[in-house]
Amino acid sequence: MPASQSRARARDRNNVLNRAEFLSLNQPPKGAPEPRSSGRKASGPSAQPPPPGDGARERRQSQQLPEEDCMQLNPSFKGIAFNSLLAIDICMSKRLGVCAGRAASWAGARSMVKLIGITGHGIPWIGGTILCLVKSSTLAGQEVLMNLLLALLLDIMTVAGVQKLIKRRGPFETSPSVLDYLTMDVYAFPAGHASRAAMVSKFFLSHLVLAVPLRVLLVLWAFCVGLSRVMIGRHHITDVISGFVIGYLQFRLVELVWMSSNTCQMLISAW
Repeated sequence: MPASQSRARARDRNNVLNRAEFLSLNQPPKGAPEPRSSGRKASGPSAQPPPPGDGARERRQSQQLPEEDCMQLNPSFKGIAFNSLLAIDICMSKRLGVCAGRAASWAGARSMVKLIGITGHGIPWIGGTILCLVKSSTLAGQEVLMNLLLALLLDIMTVAGVQKLIKRRGPFETSPSVLDYLTMDVYAFPAGHASRAAMVSKFFLSHLVLAVPLRVLLVLWAFCVGLSRVMIGRHHITDVISGFVIGYLQFRLVELVWMSSNTCQMLISAW
């Protein structure tokens, strides 16, 4: 018996895992479940088996991930197309923003490009329309100017409402000017200058007798106003295109609710 005990002690001393630096390998990890106790302890009154449905319910809850952590492995074709077009729009808008800052490639022409954009601003157009309306002495001229003023006010309200609803930022971190705040043209979508230029140009082409060169210049002016807003980094390309579409739709709406000469005279006299 003593010989067997001495041999066991010798084996324990020769075992590498019994050294002090390896004692942690013999201990169970902290998160490991406790070993099963004897049958007598498990059969005591304090140890009660869990209900059969709780284990399955817990497994199902652990398998369910939060909705924001789930990855859509099979996106729809519409989602892929929309994201691709959005990426192309942002990339092309940043490339065309050649006057977006002082370090831009066309930074020297920024003042001239901004001046072209100001020609499509709402404040000069509304002020000029009111001034011409006061100076006008013909019924036909007053009728056209009153409907133009209605179209300009409709444009400001429509653009401000859509921009407040969408709240899309421009491709560059450019803050709106004081004139933009006056007309509530704060966000990027849609481009208010583009919608106003499209609406005014279409209005003049329909209600003024202009020579062919002037008609071409009017269309080019509307296009340059929209392009200038992209060049200074204020709008995306899709913002300008949407502005052109909204401006044309506003013109069609004004044509449908066109105020007659008697209505215009009544409003002028009341004013």
